[in-house]
This record gives sequence, C-alpha cells and structure tokens, in this order.
Amino acid sequence: MEVTLRKQEGVDLRFYAPPSKSYTHRGLIAAAIAEGESHVMWPLRSDDTEITRRALQAMGVPFRQEKDGYRISGSSGELECPKGLELDMDNSGTSYRLLTSVALLCGTPVVITGSDRMKERPVGPLVSALNQLGGDVRFLEKPGYPPVRVGGRFRGGTTRVEAGISSQFVSSLLLAGPYALEDVEIRVLPGLVSPSYLDITLDVMGSFGARVDRDGYEFFRVPAGTPYRGTEYPIEGDFSAASYFFALAALCRGRVRVENLNPRSCQGDRRFVTALQAMGCRIRDVPHGMEVEYTGDLEGITVDMSTSPDTVQTLCMVAAMARTPSRISGISHLKFKESDRLEGTARLLRSLGGNVKVEKDALVIFPSRLHGGEIDPEGDHRTAMSFAVLGLAIGNVKILHAECVSKSFPGFWEILREQNLI
Repeated sequence: MEVTLRKQEGVDLRFYAPPSKSYTHRGLIAAAIAEGESHVMWPLRSDDTEITRRALQAMGVPFRQEKDGYRISGSSGELECPKGLELDMDNSGTSYRLLTSVALLCGTPVVITGSDRMKERPVGPLVSALNQLGGDVRFLEKPGYPPVRVGGRFRGGTTRVEAGISSQFVSSLLLAGPYALEDVEIRVLPGLVSPSYLDITLDVMGSFGARVDRDGYEFFRVPAGTPYRGTEYPIEGDFSAASYFFALAALCRGRVRVENLNPRSCQGDRRFVTALQAMGCRIRDVPHGMEVEYTGDLEGITVDMSTSPDTVQTLCMVAAMARTPSRISGISHLKFKESDRLEGTARLLRSLGGNVKVEKDALVIFPSRLHGGEIDPEGDHRTAMSFAVLGLAIGNVKILHAECVSKSFPGFWEILREQNLI
C-alpha cells in the first residue's frame, strides 16, 4: 500500500483520539491474571495489542468479545499453559517484554520468540532479573536476545534491574509481581529511560486492586498476597496517537482539537503539546481534550524527550519546519525500537532536504528547504505516521508500505481520508 500526501494549509480539524496502546496491553494482562471476571472497555484493537490478547488466550485465559471490549475470566495468577507452548510475539516489543514475566506463572516451560528484528532487540536485563527471582529463563540462540525459554517459578525476593534500554523490563516484573510466592523488591539501577511508562503500569495495577510501595523510580516493592481483582476497566485515549493530529496544527498552519484525552493522564507523551507550546503554538484545554493552534513562525527548542519516546519522531517533523535549530535529547534508546529511529529519522529527513546531525543521545535539526520524495518506513509504524504529517506540510511525499501503521493505529489513513487530507 502506498499513500501520497498533498500539501495542506490553514487546517481547522477535530479528531477523536484512539484508545491507548500502553494501557490496553497492561489492562488485558492484569485482567487475565486477576481473580474473577473483568470487563476491559474500549481497548485498542491493533496488531500489537492483538498479539498480547492471543498470547494470553494461548496461556489458557478465556476472552469473550463484546461490542465495547472484552469480558475476561481471570486465572487468579495460575495460567494453564499447554506443554510445548511457543508464543510468537512478531515485532511487538511490549508484548514480548511484559509477557516474559507473566509466562513464569505457567506450570510448564514456555518458549517466547519473535521476528528477525525482535531477535535484535535486547532482553538480557529482564532475563537476569527474573532468574534472580526464581526463574529459569534461558536464551535459545544469541545470549541476551530472543528467543527465550521461560521456566522455573516466580519465587520473589530482591532484584536489581538495568533499564537503560527500556522501562518495560521493570513494568514486566511489576505486572506479574502480585503472584510471586514472596514479596518482590525491585531496585532500578541509574539510567532508567521512559519512566512515565512505569506510572502507567502502576496506575493499571492500582485500578485492579494491587498495592505497590515505591521510592521514586529507584525502588519498588510488590507485597505477596495482594492479587488483582476483576473490575470494569475503561481504556483512556492515546496521547502518542494524538501527537500526529496536534502536529498538523503546527505544520499546516491551523487549528486542531483532539477529544477523548484525559487531561490528568500520566502518559509521558502528553508532554508533546508542551513542546509545541514552547515552539510558539497556542494550547488550550477543551472538554475531554486539548486544542493546538498555530500562531506564527515556529521556533526551535532544546528539549529532553526521555519520558516521551513515542512522540520524538513527530516532534522532529515539526522541528524540521522551524526557523531556528532544535536539539532533541534523551533518546539514545530509540535505536532499539522497531527500527533504529535515530539514524532512520535522520536519513529520511535528509532525503527530503533536511539538515540533521545525529549525536549519541540526541538529534539536532537545522532549518533547511524541504521537498517531496519517497519514504520507506521499513515496517516502523511511527516512522510512517510522522512522515505522513510532514508530507501534509510540504506536499508530494509518498509513504511506501503504509499498511505498517496497523501495528498501533489501524485507522490512521482512514481518519485522514475522512478529513479530506488524502
């Protein structure tokens, strides 16, 4: 599938944010291992979240689909995994990491594998932590990388975790933590990235009745014997997905309102609108959402986006249209995503005339004259969507293999089409 973007200017648009991918993954997992039945309402149905759902079903958890979500009969932390079970997570890093700890709740070893790209994404720190807590987790091919064989028991105890690659290593331990035989104590080593996603994990756990003691982002304690309880759980809107719409206001010199957003959300990608405000846009709270309006020439910014990794590429697109340079830092871990988003973003921006410098932990974007061209996202959904937004600002940009957006936002192109943008 190919999509060609034509230049848009003076937009005045209203969108409805899709459900949060991060909350959907975590909500499905908590419901699956809770005591009793849960109703997860308005979940995101995307390639990645379906991988998580199917994996939980393969581990013996019944799901009943309803118009507004799923009824899930919880396993009370005792998963019925068939012998010889192999779970293929394809390229869903979230599914892979979060479910590796959950697989310790099976009574039999489970093999967890994925795509060729997944086998290049490190999981060594998570495996090391699980083995300190009673697991018998082994690498089946390259040490430190998928696939792994998950065996042993989730005994509990104390572990130290390196989370400089992904905070999901910590989230994985936390989500399964209520079902360890003993208290789980997690000490996070310096260098944690994307800490806001731990807030999402703790928010979900609290909604399902679990208790976690914490000292900032350095120490977490999950008491034994505090299981999840089945509940009605609505999924809130996704600030990551909303960022593409907000960027349209800045890039296409107009106004965009996005509804179905929680103004008090702990999603780190909520910071994206703050970055737009620093670049010169007007930000306004509206009922159940936010509004961004272009007010004049965009100014470059210096910003640390370590808590908002999924909106970095979108911010790079806005920075490429600013009249002064921008430096976006705190993003070294983006090289371990679905693609190497540091080098990939720089290379593709340069192909459209951009002037970008890659540093160890940052991208520096200088003003330049941009032009149309072809963008191959190489399977990375966020690359496709961020460059689509830029394409609507400069025109004559063709996105190749555009179907990859189904990983996180299946309706993306349809929504743009409904707004007569493509």
